[in-house]
Amino acid sequence: MQDNVIEVNHLSKKFGENTILKDINGTVKSGQVICVIGPSGAGKSTFLRCLNLLEKPTSGEVKFDGTDLTHVDGKQLLDLRERMGMVFQSFNLFPNMTVLRNLMLAPIRVKQMSEAEAKKTAIHLLARVGLQDKADAYPSSLSGGQQQRVAIARALAMNPEVMLFDEPTSALDPEMVGEVLEVMKELAKEGMTMVVVTHEMGFAKSVANQVWFMADGYILEKSTPDEMFENPQNDRAKDFIGKIIEAK
Repeated sequence: MQDNVIEVNHLSKKFGENTILKDINGTVKSGQVICVIGPSGAGKSTFLRCLNLLEKPTSGEVKFDGTDLTHVDGKQLLDLRERMGMVFQSFNLFPNMTVLRNLMLAPIRVKQMSEAEAKKTAIHLLARVGLQDKADAYPSSLSGGQQQRVAIARALAMNPEVMLFDEPTSALDPEMVGEVLEVMKELAKEGMTMVVVTHEMGFAKSVANQVWFMADGYILEKSTPDEMFENPQNDRAKDFIGKIIEAK
Protein backbone atom coordinates (compact mmCIF):
# COMPACT_ATOMS: atom_id res chain seq x y z
CA MET A 1 0.00 0.00 0.00
CA GLN A 2 1.46 3.33 -1.09
CA ASP A 3 1.45 6.46 1.07
CA ASN A 4 -0.95 8.05 -1.43
CA VAL A 5 -3.83 5.57 -1.38
CA ILE A 6 -6.10 7.52 -3.74
CA GLU A 7 -5.04 10.12 -6.31
CA VAL A 8 -7.61 11.97 -8.39
CA ASN A 9 -6.35 13.95 -11.38
CA HIS A 10 -8.50 16.21 -13.57
CA LEU A 11 -11.62 14.13 -12.95
CA SER A 12 -14.78 15.11 -14.76
CA LYS A 13 -18.17 13.43 -15.02
CA LYS A 14 -21.00 14.23 -17.40
CA PHE A 15 -24.52 12.86 -17.52
CA GLY A 16 -25.66 13.76 -21.03
CA GLU A 17 -25.13 17.50 -21.43
CA ASN A 18 -24.93 18.03 -17.67
CA THR A 19 -21.40 18.26 -16.24
CA ILE A 20 -21.56 17.13 -12.61
CA LEU A 21 -17.82 17.07 -11.79
CA LYS A 22 -15.39 19.59 -13.24
CA ASP A 23 -11.62 19.11 -13.06
CA ILE A 24 -11.50 17.49 -9.61
CA ASN A 25 -8.04 16.93 -8.09
CA GLY A 26 -7.12 15.48 -4.72
CA THR A 27 -4.96 13.02 -2.80
CA VAL A 28 -5.91 10.74 0.10
CA LYS A 29 -3.00 9.42 2.14
CA SER A 30 -2.96 6.20 4.14
CA GLY A 31 -4.69 6.67 7.50
CA GLN A 32 -6.27 9.99 6.57
CA VAL A 33 -9.91 10.87 7.17
CA ILE A 34 -11.19 13.23 4.47
CA CYS A 35 -14.63 14.75 4.99
CA VAL A 36 -16.33 16.16 1.89
CA ILE A 37 -18.92 18.85 2.64
CA GLY A 38 -21.00 21.24 0.58
CA PRO A 39 -24.53 22.07 -0.53
CA SER A 40 -26.91 19.53 -2.09
CA GLY A 41 -26.28 19.12 -5.79
CA ALA A 42 -22.56 19.91 -5.46
CA GLY A 43 -21.54 16.53 -6.92
CA LYS A 44 -20.28 15.02 -3.65
CA SER A 45 -21.98 11.61 -4.00
CA THR A 46 -21.03 11.36 -7.69
CA PHE A 47 -17.42 12.10 -6.75
CA LEU A 48 -17.45 9.36 -4.12
CA ARG A 49 -18.97 6.86 -6.56
CA CYS A 50 -16.25 7.69 -9.09
CA LEU A 51 -13.56 6.70 -6.56
CA ASN A 52 -14.48 3.01 -6.89
CA LEU A 53 -15.89 3.31 -10.42
CA LEU A 54 -19.54 2.75 -9.46
CA GLU A 55 -19.74 5.75 -11.80
CA LYS A 56 -17.27 5.75 -14.69
CA PRO A 57 -15.57 9.14 -15.02
CA THR A 58 -15.94 10.95 -18.34
CA SER A 59 -12.29 11.97 -18.22
CA GLY A 60 -9.36 12.11 -15.82
CA GLU A 61 -7.64 9.60 -13.56
CA VAL A 62 -8.62 7.82 -10.35
CA LYS A 63 -5.55 6.03 -9.02
CA PHE A 64 -5.93 3.53 -6.20
CA ASP A 65 -2.64 2.28 -4.77
CA GLY A 66 -0.92 3.46 -7.95
CA THR A 67 -3.29 1.82 -10.44
CA ASP A 68 -5.55 4.01 -12.60
CA LEU A 69 -8.99 2.44 -12.17
CA THR A 70 -10.28 4.09 -15.34
CA HIS A 71 -7.94 1.83 -17.37
CA VAL A 72 -8.76 -1.53 -15.80
CA ASP A 73 -11.84 -3.70 -15.97
CA GLY A 74 -13.07 -7.21 -15.35
CA LYS A 75 -11.40 -9.15 -12.55
CA GLN A 76 -8.67 -6.57 -11.95
CA LEU A 77 -11.28 -3.87 -11.27
CA LEU A 78 -13.28 -6.20 -9.01
CA ASP A 79 -10.12 -7.11 -7.08
CA LEU A 80 -9.27 -3.44 -6.53
CA ARG A 81 -12.87 -2.61 -5.60
CA GLU A 82 -12.81 -5.33 -2.92
CA ARG A 83 -10.17 -3.29 -1.14
CA MET A 84 -12.56 -0.33 -0.86
CA GLY A 85 -15.57 -0.72 1.42
CA MET A 86 -18.59 1.47 0.73
CA VAL A 87 -21.47 2.47 2.98
CA PHE A 88 -24.47 4.18 1.39
CA GLN A 89 -27.29 6.39 2.69
CA SER A 90 -29.67 3.46 2.41
CA PHE A 91 -28.53 0.34 4.19
CA ASN A 92 -28.98 -2.12 1.28
CA LEU A 93 -29.14 -5.14 3.59
CA PHE A 94 -30.70 -8.36 2.27
CA PRO A 95 -34.08 -8.48 4.04
CA ASN A 96 -34.46 -12.27 3.69
CA MET A 97 -31.18 -12.99 5.51
CA THR A 98 -30.24 -12.69 9.15
CA VAL A 99 -27.72 -10.06 10.18
CA LEU A 100 -25.08 -12.77 10.47
CA ARG A 101 -25.74 -14.12 6.96
CA ASN A 102 -25.64 -10.57 5.56
CA LEU A 103 -22.08 -10.26 6.87
CA MET A 104 -20.99 -13.75 5.78
CA LEU A 105 -22.28 -13.69 2.20
CA ALA A 106 -19.58 -11.68 0.39
CA PRO A 107 -16.54 -13.16 2.19
CA ILE A 108 -17.77 -16.69 1.31
CA ARG A 109 -18.78 -15.91 -2.28
CA VAL A 110 -16.09 -13.43 -3.27
CA LYS A 111 -13.13 -14.32 -1.07
CA GLN A 112 -13.89 -18.07 -0.91
CA MET A 113 -13.66 -17.87 2.88
CA SER A 114 -14.80 -20.96 4.74
CA GLU A 115 -18.20 -20.88 6.46
CA ALA A 116 -16.53 -21.20 9.87
CA GLU A 117 -14.03 -18.41 9.23
CA ALA A 118 -16.70 -16.10 7.78
CA LYS A 119 -18.91 -16.70 10.82
CA LYS A 120 -16.06 -16.01 13.23
CA THR A 121 -15.22 -12.76 11.39
CA ALA A 122 -18.88 -11.71 11.28
CA ILE A 123 -19.38 -12.27 15.02
CA HIS A 124 -16.20 -10.31 15.79
CA LEU A 125 -17.37 -7.39 13.60
CA LEU A 126 -20.86 -7.36 15.11
CA ALA A 127 -19.22 -7.05 18.53
CA ARG A 128 -17.10 -4.22 17.17
CA VAL A 129 -20.22 -2.23 16.20
CA GLY A 130 -22.05 -3.19 19.41
CA LEU A 131 -24.58 -5.57 17.83
CA GLN A 132 -23.37 -9.05 18.79
CA ASP A 133 -26.81 -9.78 20.27
CA LYS A 134 -28.48 -9.15 16.87
CA ALA A 135 -26.70 -11.88 14.88
CA ASP A 136 -29.87 -13.93 14.36
CA ALA A 137 -32.21 -10.96 13.86
CA TYR A 138 -33.54 -9.89 10.47
CA PRO A 139 -32.92 -6.34 9.22
CA SER A 140 -36.61 -5.37 9.44
CA SER A 141 -36.52 -5.82 13.22
CA LEU A 142 -33.65 -3.34 13.65
CA SER A 143 -33.72 0.43 13.99
CA GLY A 144 -32.21 2.54 11.21
CA GLY A 145 -29.10 3.20 13.29
CA GLN A 146 -28.66 -0.51 13.95
CA GLN A 147 -29.11 -1.33 10.26
CA GLN A 148 -26.48 1.21 9.30
CA ARG A 149 -24.04 -0.23 11.85
CA VAL A 150 -24.67 -3.67 10.31
CA ALA A 151 -23.97 -2.15 6.89
CA ILE A 152 -20.64 -0.81 8.18
CA ALA A 153 -19.78 -4.22 9.66
CA ARG A 154 -20.69 -5.87 6.35
CA ALA A 155 -18.31 -3.54 4.48
CA LEU A 156 -15.57 -4.30 7.03
CA ALA A 157 -16.09 -8.05 6.56
CA MET A 158 -14.20 -7.78 3.27
CA ASN A 159 -11.19 -6.37 5.18
CA PRO A 160 -10.94 -3.21 3.08
CA GLU A 161 -8.00 -0.81 3.10
CA VAL A 162 -10.24 2.23 2.52
CA MET A 163 -13.80 2.99 3.59
CA LEU A 164 -16.05 5.29 1.55
CA PHE A 165 -19.12 6.70 3.30
CA ASP A 166 -21.88 8.44 1.32
CA GLU A 167 -23.85 10.48 3.86
CA PRO A 168 -24.26 7.43 6.11
CA THR A 169 -26.46 9.24 8.66
CA SER A 170 -28.74 11.24 6.35
CA ALA A 171 -31.53 8.62 6.35
CA LEU A 172 -31.52 8.26 10.14
CA ASP A 173 -33.67 9.81 12.84
CA PRO A 174 -31.61 12.36 14.81
CA GLU A 175 -31.36 10.19 17.94
CA MET A 176 -29.78 7.37 15.90
CA VAL A 177 -27.07 9.45 14.25
CA GLY A 178 -24.71 9.36 17.23
CA GLU A 179 -24.46 5.57 17.38
CA VAL A 180 -23.31 5.40 13.76
CA LEU A 181 -20.86 8.29 14.14
CA GLU A 182 -19.34 6.57 17.19
CA VAL A 183 -18.52 3.49 15.10
CA MET A 184 -16.95 5.72 12.44
CA LYS A 185 -14.92 7.60 15.07
CA GLU A 186 -13.57 4.27 16.36
CA LEU A 187 -12.54 3.28 12.83
CA ALA A 188 -10.73 6.61 12.43
CA LYS A 189 -8.91 6.07 15.75
CA GLU A 190 -7.79 2.64 14.54
CA GLY A 191 -6.18 4.26 11.48
CA MET A 192 -8.71 3.33 8.79
CA THR A 193 -8.35 5.47 5.65
CA MET A 194 -11.77 7.08 5.12
CA VAL A 195 -13.47 9.42 2.66
CA VAL A 196 -16.76 10.63 4.12
CA VAL A 197 -19.42 12.70 2.38
CA THR A 198 -21.32 14.18 5.29
CA HIS A 199 -23.63 16.89 6.60
CA GLU A 200 -22.44 16.16 10.15
CA MET A 201 -20.18 19.15 10.71
CA GLY A 202 -19.36 18.22 14.31
CA PHE A 203 -18.03 14.87 13.08
CA ALA A 204 -16.00 16.55 10.32
CA LYS A 205 -14.56 19.04 12.81
CA SER A 206 -13.54 16.43 15.38
CA VAL A 207 -12.43 13.50 13.19
CA ALA A 208 -11.23 14.75 9.77
CA ASN A 209 -7.60 15.43 8.92
CA GLN A 210 -8.78 17.48 5.96
CA VAL A 211 -12.13 18.94 4.92
CA TRP A 212 -12.87 19.40 1.22
CA PHE A 213 -15.61 21.87 0.32
CA MET A 214 -17.48 21.13 -2.91
CA ALA A 215 -19.93 23.31 -4.81
CA ASP A 216 -21.04 23.50 -8.45
CA GLY A 217 -19.02 20.42 -9.39
CA TYR A 218 -15.69 21.77 -8.12
CA ILE A 219 -13.60 21.26 -4.99
CA LEU A 220 -13.32 24.93 -4.08
CA GLU A 221 -11.34 24.65 -0.85
CA LYS A 222 -9.29 22.08 1.08
CA SER A 223 -8.06 22.79 4.57
CA THR A 224 -7.84 21.54 8.14
CA PRO A 225 -11.15 21.38 10.04
CA ASP A 226 -10.16 24.37 12.21
CA GLU A 227 -9.34 26.50 9.18
CA MET A 228 -12.43 25.42 7.26
CA PHE A 229 -14.93 26.05 10.04
CA GLU A 230 -13.32 29.09 11.63
CA ASN A 231 -11.74 30.94 8.70
CA PRO A 232 -12.84 29.62 5.27
CA GLN A 233 -11.18 31.44 2.37
CA ASN A 234 -13.57 30.70 -0.50
CA ASP A 235 -16.70 32.87 -0.71
CA ARG A 236 -19.01 29.90 -1.35
CA ALA A 237 -17.51 28.06 1.62
CA LYS A 238 -17.90 31.17 3.82
CA ASP A 239 -21.56 31.43 2.83
CA PHE A 240 -22.25 27.69 3.37
CA ILE A 241 -20.54 27.52 6.76
CA GLY A 242 -22.06 30.83 7.85
CA LYS A 243 -25.54 29.45 7.20
CA ILE A 244 -24.78 26.32 9.22
CA ILE A 245 -23.59 28.41 12.17
CA GLU A 246 -26.70 30.61 11.93
CA ALA A 247 -28.95 27.52 11.83
CA LYS A 248 -27.52 26.40 15.16
